[in-house]
Amino acid sequence: MQHRGTKILETERLLLRPWRESDAEEAFAHWMNDPEVTKFLTWTPHGDVSVTRALLKTWEEEYKSPLCYHWAIVLRKENALIGDITVMGTDEFQESGEIGYCMGKAWWGKGIMTEALSEVLAYCFEEVGFYRINGRHAKQNIGSARVMEKCGLVYEGTRRNFFRLPSTGERVDIVERGILREDHFRTLS
Repeated sequence: MQHRGTKILETERLLLRPWRESDAEEAFAHWMNDPEVTKFLTWTPHGDVSVTRALLKTWEEEYKSPLCYHWAIVLRKENALIGDITVMGTDEFQESGEIGYCMGKAWWGKGIMTEALSEVLAYCFEEVGFYRINGRHAKQNIGSARVMEKCGLVYEGTRRNFFRLPSTGERVDIVERGILREDHFRTLS
């Protein structure tokens, strides 16, 4: 693998760029304090913009590592910060990582996250040299399932009551998905 870190990526509608501490107010307002957005995530709504600001400051520090793959999702035309996408848990030996993403509900159902994930997968497979990207979501999170399916992540199994939602304390099944380098290149031909 040739780690390049969080390179700026562009699609027809999107700019994927590194996070800045100055993004805090917009991110907080658009999704980081929304219980509907965070319902199936590993964290709860921030409650105060100072929490968001502190988190973004930490993320800015992480960019010093070429193993950091973490983007703010910006709608180019409106210059609106609408979401987050990252590849975490990079395993150098396995040449793998796990995708994670979230976006403000005002932009759900418009194909935006599919567009962002497709671009990130292309970067990971074509430029960095990942062999495998994993994804997982709560079984009830149909929107996330659709994004992964559209981007070629194949169903690999379900872990029963695997995750306890921080938002409610409820235990949920987690669906495991994955895409391999050869799967990605097959879709290009």
